Amino acid sequence: MRYLDEYRDPVLARHLLAETRAIATRPWRIMEVCGGQTHTLVRQGIDELLPAGIRMIHGPGCPVCVTPLETLDRAMAIAARPDVIFTSFGDMLRVPGSTTDLLSARARGADVRVVYSPMDAVEIARAEPGREVVFLAVGFETTAPANAMAVLHADRLGLTNFSVLVSHVMVPPAMTTLLESPDCEVQAFLAAGHVCAVMGWTAYEPIAARHGVPIVVTGFEPLDLLEGIHMAVRQLEEGRAEVENQYVRAVRREGNTGAQTAVARVFRVCDQVWRGLGPLPGSGLTLAEEFARFDAARRYDVGSLRSVEAPACISGAVLTGAKLPTDCTAYGTACTPRTPLGAPMVSSEGTCAAFHAAGRTSAGIDTSSGSPA
Repeated sequence: MRYLDEYRDPVLARHLLAETRAIATRPWRIMEVCGGQTHTLVRQGIDELLPAGIRMIHGPGCPVCVTPLETLDRAMAIAARPDVIFTSFGDMLRVPGSTTDLLSARARGADVRVVYSPMDAVEIARAEPGREVVFLAVGFETTAPANAMAVLHADRLGLTNFSVLVSHVMVPPAMTTLLESPDCEVQAFLAAGHVCAVMGWTAYEPIAARHGVPIVVTGFEPLDLLEGIHMAVRQLEEGRAEVENQYVRAVRREGNTGAQTAVARVFRVCDQVWRGLGPLPGSGLTLAEEFARFDAARRYDVGSLRSVEAPACISGAVLTGAKLPTDCTAYGTACTPRTPLGAPMVSSEGTCAAFHAAGRTSAGIDTSSGSPA
């Protein structure tokens, strides 16, 4: 059962749902880690079509959402400097810091530019030697190789006006933290296929064995997710706790060793703060000492930062799966994609944005208009 070509065939979808219903004998709770998977599940209504008792828990797999508030505030402070060209992927521009966002900083005159690759930022630094160029390097293991290559390229060019503000996080430590929480309800995971395409899945094997949870590496199309859920339910029903690969067309157990080599050369594992989750030991990447001269956090002294979340925002509970976006009193009213209070509403992979785009309602709020129904 590996539907490599027909990712959206409704007949196959019904078949997978029927097979899952046939084997499910009790309630199960499965967490999808990736925000892209969350959007597919919610947009297609898969989470509402599953057999009674099988519940999807939406996890902290949105890299924009978990970027620490302090990193965003630091980015705003650096971007405000007149000698700096601040570069970022577009999805970070509207993520709210404590008081503002990068898009607003640009409106106030900061030179904030959207790039489509960290190599674009390196090219800007090469073309404008009289300006300092900073790239906001965030994300999971998927973006770390490209950011590592940008640093290596800047090093080869001998650039002294390029730096990166790093906020990389890694999935396995977050999964372990969730499983060790006394309130954890997760019984199985759908692992993010693109992360595993880079890193493989060997790091997940001890997690599955130690905690007795099935982990299924899964793609992003509707049939990928339906098959991943089916595989997870089958393991749960059979009492197995293994790592299985649904995403066979893109993922190998060892991952992309070339990408891993670049990451290992440029970065070192560090403790990292996750927005909504707090500090997680060994869950981040920071620049190795050999490349510390490219560290924007060291290069620019922005003084002490007092980062404060919006009081009404429950993004932490949403990111851990403890609550749904519709449990938030600000959802669809004070907090919308146009006026987001937290990162899960503004990010293209955020759970709140997924619910809002799909028209999921809360307390009589029609999210298609953002006003009371």
